[in-house]
Amino acid sequence: MLTIIDKYILKRYLATFSVMLLLFAPIGIIIDISEKINKMLANQVPFLKIAIYYYHFTIYFMNNLFPIFLFISVIWFTSKLANDTEIIAILSSGISFTRFMRPYIIGASIVSIIVLLMGFWVIPVSSEGYNNFRYTYLRNDGKQLMQGDNTDVYRQINDHDFIYVNSFNNDSKMAYNFSLERFKKEKLEYKITASRIQWNPKEKNYTLFDYTKRTVGPQNDVIEKAPEKKMKFSFDLQDLAPVVYIAETLSLGDLNAFIDKEKKRGSSNISVYLVVLYKKYSVPVSAFILTIIAVSVSSMKRRGGMGMNLAIGIAVAFSFVFFDKIFGVLAEKSSIPPLVAVWLPNIVFGILAVYLLRNAKR
Repeated sequence: MLTIIDKYILKRYLATFSVMLLLFAPIGIIIDISEKINKMLANQVPFLKIAIYYYHFTIYFMNNLFPIFLFISVIWFTSKLANDTEIIAILSSGISFTRFMRPYIIGASIVSIIVLLMGFWVIPVSSEGYNNFRYTYLRNDGKQLMQGDNTDVYRQINDHDFIYVNSFNNDSKMAYNFSLERFKKEKLEYKITASRIQWNPKEKNYTLFDYTKRTVGPQNDVIEKAPEKKMKFSFDLQDLAPVVYIAETLSLGDLNAFIDKEKKRGSSNISVYLVVLYKKYSVPVSAFILTIIAVSVSSMKRRGGMGMNLAIGIAVAFSFVFFDKIFGVLAEKSSIPPLVAVWLPNIVFGILAVYLLRNAKR
């Protein structure tokens, strides 16, 4: 049962956080427009596409920086409570500091659930819209960069089939020097090769040029050739060269299925995909950690007033985001396990939160 004090603090928690988001979102948009307006004009981007981009940009921007906004907002209104001696009055009434923290934990729970659900379904859609626009209109050779490494692609597409292409063009839906090998009980059953392979969107199949199929027999091999042949395969174009940010654009169920498929294929980008998956869970948990740190730091009056608390808060918040980004990159580029790298900032700052909370209780 929430008391009047609980409702008062919870209302301030959620209201201040919401106002902080609404204040910083337009600032982020204005800064982004000032940096990219020249490229948008040069590429003659339609206004509707720009409007849709900034809708996705706002969600993407707020999701990435929400720990900073949350931390600053909690520091702000808690410092105001401390300066107005409201916290002293609450604690003097016999309420323990742990009990005083309850509305903060409830607020953090609400924020965490919203962030978690958005990370599962809303953020992937906005990430796709944001990155598609950025690579298409705002970066030189963006389409090539978006596709990632599309040369010498070798993939296992299921338990039996392996494909290889020398190069792949996503615009023309054409791959060159294609080969498919089918194995049965670790023995080659047949091999298909083609100088080119073209995807046919209407017919949902592929056209193979200079087609050759060699079926391995017990004594003699059977060779089949044709200048052109249409076939259906169990792989799609995304299997040849998935876009570099593919994991960010998938909902939770699709991401789990995609990671399982890539593990079977021995993909070299598994660490990148796992970082995206684990962050869907680690980022919401950070709301609790940062809330505890913020209350512990700002619940006492300090010389310098709110300014000192805000300075400490901004420093801690940016440190958290910095370590979160650094360890995310290390997980993608080094041998550090993605699970450890993603959760390490939460563990370190969680220990800091416990230490500061114990001091604040005293």
